[in-house]
Parts: sequence; structure tokens; C-alpha cells
Amino acid sequence: MKVYIWGSGDSAQKLHEQVKVSLDELWLIDFIELHQTEDEWFQVELDIKESPALVIEEESINFKDLIFEGMIPEAEEIKAMFLSIIGWWSWGWCGSKDSSGSCWSGCSC
Repeated sequence: MKVYIWGSGDSAQKLHEQVKVSLDELWLIDFIELHQTEDEWFQVELDIKESPALVIEEESINFKDLIFEGMIPEAEEIKAMFLSIIGWWSWGWCGSKDSSGSCWSGCSC
């Protein structure tokens, strides 16, 4: 899976950082590619009207979609979005605890 942050300036940089931190906290940073772009073709293809924008692409199923634009969601919203997209709950990890005895991110044990 690839995640693209479209746009420039402080807001795009802030969204990029929020997404990067969220992926890191969910242990997905090694599995999901994060890119930043200002490519005009990309903007036209997805009809992006406001910066920053977040786009998800899954090449294996030929899927690319604009998820949101013109806003920077809170970190918890970004994490919830990724959990929803990747089907975290279907993995059966909820209810499991890590080595410190804490619940996995996004779960309530």
C-alpha cells in the first residue's frame, strides 16, 4: 500500500509528519510507503481541490482514492483510518497484550 500526501507548505508537511508518526505507532511504517507529491497530473487524476490531501493507493487491486483534502485530522483519527483500511480487527489482535501488558493500539482489552 502507498500513501501520498499531496500539496506543499506547512500544512502538507504537518500532515506528512502526522501520518508518519501514526504509521510508526501502529508498526506499519515498514509496510506502507509514504510519499509527498505536488504532481499536477496526480491532482487532476484525483480531482484534488485543496491542499493538503491524503491519497491511498493499492496497486495489487488497481485502487487509488482521495481520502480527504483541505484538513489535517487528529492523530487518533489518522490511526483509526489506517486500522479500518487494513482490517486490523480481522487479524484477531484485539484483546491481545504486548510484552509490557498493554493493549495493542486501537484495542480495548
